[in-house]
Formats: sequence, C-alpha cells, structure tokens
Amino acid sequence: MTDQAITPEKSSGDNVQLLKRNAVGTVGVIFMAVATAAPITAMVGNVPIAVGFGNGSHAPAGYLVATVVLALFAVGYATMAKHITTTGAFYGYIAHGLGKIVGLASGALITMAYVVFEGSLIGIFSFFFKNLLESQFHMSIPWIVPALGMLALNAILTYFDVNLTAKVLGVFLVTEIVMLALGAVAVLIHGGGPQGFAVSETINPAGAFSPAAGIAGASAGLGLFFAFWSWVGFESTAMYGEESREPKKIIPRATMFSVIGVGLFYVFVSWMAIAGTGPQKSIELAQDADTASEIFFGPVRNYYGGWAITMFNVLLVTGSFACGMAFHNCASRYLYALGREGLSKYLQRTIGATHPTHGSPYVASFVQSGITLVIILAFLAAGMDPYSDMYTLLAILGTMAIMIVQSLCAFSVVSYFHIRKNHPVSKHWFRTLVAPMLGGIGMLYVVYLLWEHKDAAAGTASGTLLFTLTPWIVVGLFVFGAGAALYFKLRDPRRYELIGRIVFEDNAIRD
Repeated sequence: MTDQAITPEKSSGDNVQLLKRNAVGTVGVIFMAVATAAPITAMVGNVPIAVGFGNGSHAPAGYLVATVVLALFAVGYATMAKHITTTGAFYGYIAHGLGKIVGLASGALITMAYVVFEGSLIGIFSFFFKNLLESQFHMSIPWIVPALGMLALNAILTYFDVNLTAKVLGVFLVTEIVMLALGAVAVLIHGGGPQGFAVSETINPAGAFSPAAGIAGASAGLGLFFAFWSWVGFESTAMYGEESREPKKIIPRATMFSVIGVGLFYVFVSWMAIAGTGPQKSIELAQDADTASEIFFGPVRNYYGGWAITMFNVLLVTGSFACGMAFHNCASRYLYALGREGLSKYLQRTIGATHPTHGSPYVASFVQSGITLVIILAFLAAGMDPYSDMYTLLAILGTMAIMIVQSLCAFSVVSYFHIRKNHPVSKHWFRTLVAPMLGGIGMLYVVYLLWEHKDAAAGTASGTLLFTLTPWIVVGLFVFGAGAALYFKLRDPRRYELIGRIVFEDNAIRD
C-alpha cells in the first residue's frame, strides 16, 4: 500500500497557490529552526529553574538525556521528510501515518500551539526590553509598547520573501550563540570553577533523575521538563521544505543538526556555567529569581567585565525577538497549509493565498498577527504581567499541545513505514521502528512531567483561569479537529480525501 500525493488538478479544482520555491538553503532552514529554540533564552531562563527546583547541578545531564530522546525522535522524523515535503509538517505526516481524522485533529492542535507561542515570546521580549531600557537608560515605558512594536515588525518581515526572515534571524542567532560560547569557553580555558569541571556533579546521566540535593520540594521531573522545553520548535525544519532547495536532502540534514547540534551546545554551555559558578553555589543562586541569572552572568563578568553583562541583556532582547519571529513564521505556514487544501473554498482563496511577488503566506501572516493582537490586548485588559503571566501561561499551553503532537508524529512514522508499508526501501528496524517508538514514548513522558509539575511550571500564574482551562483547550481542539474530519468523511468524501494530502510537483511523495 502506498499513499499518493494529491496534485492541484485532483484537489478542489481551485487554483492552489504555492510558496516561493528555492528561496532558502540548509543554513537558512537551520537558522529559522534553531531560532525557535532561542538558545540564550533557553539557557538563561530555563537552566536556573532546573538547577534551583529540579535536578540541581545535574541540569546539564538533563539536557543530555533530552538530546538522546529527541535525537531518537528526529531519526524517524527525518526519514519521513525524505518522502513527504509539506508545509503542514506534523499535520501532513500524521495524516499519512495515522489517518486523516487524527491528522486533522493534530493539525488543529499544532496550529494553536504555534499561534500562542508568538504571544508568549512577545511577553518575554517586552519584559526584557523594558528592563533593558530601565537599567541602561533609566527610562520606563508600558510593556504594551514594545509588544506592539514586535508584533508589527513580525508582520512586516513575514510579508516578504522567507529569505529575508532567515537573514535577520541568522544575525540575531549567531550573536547570541557567540555570547553564550564566550562565557563557556572562558570557563573551559581556565579549568572550570571552584571545583574544577565537577563532572560527577553535573553531567553524570544518572543525576538527571535525582532531585536537587538538600532542596525541599525539588523534583527531577521538573528539571527534565524544562530541558525538553528548551527545544520546542526544532521540528519546524519540515515546514520550510516547500520553500527550500532540494528539500529531500536539506530537511533531514537540518533536522538532525537542529537536534544534535543544539543539544550538545546546551549541554556544554550549561555544564560550563554551573562548573564556573560552582555546583552548590549555583543551586543557592537559583533559589532566588533576583540572583538566578548569576549562574551565567557571574563567570562572564569575572572573565570579561561589565560590558559583557550589558551585551548579554541586549541579546536577551534580540534573542527573544528572533524566537517570536520564527514562531510567527511557523504559525503563518500552518494556517496557510490548513487553508489551501480546499476544505473551505473561502479559506483557500484567503488564508491559503500566497503573495504574487514574494511567494509568502501573507494573508495567513496577517491573520496570525490579528489573533496575537487580540491575545496581547486581553492580557493587558486583565492587568496581567507580560512575563510571569503571558509568557508562562501561553508557553505551557503551547508546549502541552506540541508534545502530544510530537508523540503522535513519532508513532505515525512507525505506522507509515511498517503498518501501511509505504516506501519499503526506507523501512528499517531502527530508523523507522525502534528510534521513533522510543522517541514517542519519551515525548509522552514529557507530557506526563508537564502535567505532574504544571503548578510549579506556572508559578504565580497557576491560579489564573487560563491555566485552569489549559488541558480543556487542548482536548477540545483535538476533538474539534477530529469531529471536522468525521464530518467531511460522512458529508463530503471528496474534500475528506484532501486532508493532509496536498503535495506538489518535485515535492510529491515518491515511491
């Protein structure tokens, strides 16, 4: 049994519009995927929480475990990318592997995840931007000002060729990686910190599953969850396949680099930061939000001086902006992918349209901007904080959704190659069976960790209505998507066949 691509002629009969071909290469795809992970925000924001309330000084070991699990997932994901190139990524893969009903349900869930991630990152960007102005220029502005500025800039940049976005993200990404690397390399060159490299206290894999020593209420599960959280968005490589050169080669390569390369970088940087500060002192600093960032800032200040801390704070602003812009691109492409399939002729003509010159999903981008504007204004009207409320709550909502969909995608790889028996030449006991199965189980474990520690992850925002509704929103959207697919199956079988199946020309599924 082999799934066949549905060409524009076999679709709804409308003129299905395409994204711009050959617009971006391997490096550009990697930049956009890694930017969604926001390395500097992931390190400075997540590592201290893992150290202070999770697995303590063994946080780098948690990142090592996450690297292994995500690499197993990526092996199967990359193999599927060699045969299916679709802007819908997870949505398309799951529709081919687990069927159209689960596919559309997952499509609704993953689209929501990327939609709210932009609002989440706008929240933390506004917080960093406001703090930077206050600390460097003694200026105080309402957080809504930088929030609206970032939203407008995202919309403008996404309007044009995707290559422009890749270049902007590339500049921001390289600078933040260089800054993190400078601190880590300085510690490495100087032989570590007070206890040297403290190998047994930091990167011993067994330590990833032990709570921080001497800290009441510490949970290794919380540390592992924040480690996995730091990768959210790496899978976005697949959604740029239609716009990339030689997607069958570029996307698998970019995916594996985004997982393994970023993972090894996270392990190295977090290890050097904790070793440079000292394992026990790192735990003590992480207990207080006002001193938690000193795990990274302390060694950098000691080796480079105060200017480096100022640069760090600037890059926290640019890094969170790059991450938010990358998520805006992801959300726009998921909206576009769902719109262009012809399930609704109106959506196909609007959200499914591309710019005649730039080949960008410009209508979907404006829709995404409108949704995010409503989200931002709702948090403003409620008097909520951009960091502790907007960033945290939307990140938890999106992460819960994306982890569930990642698990389903891992199992869809197994089904696609071994149950539906597509492309026997690529069928492999490890790449398409064992690796994705282990990766999928690992993802489900992360969903469990999030559920188990959701109150701790939300912090002061755990008492809000949105936090209470989060699991119901996730379940509700999944049921809505499945229900929509069942409706088409019963009432309009022709449109039902379109779900997750629109692939074009050189991007068609090949036997």
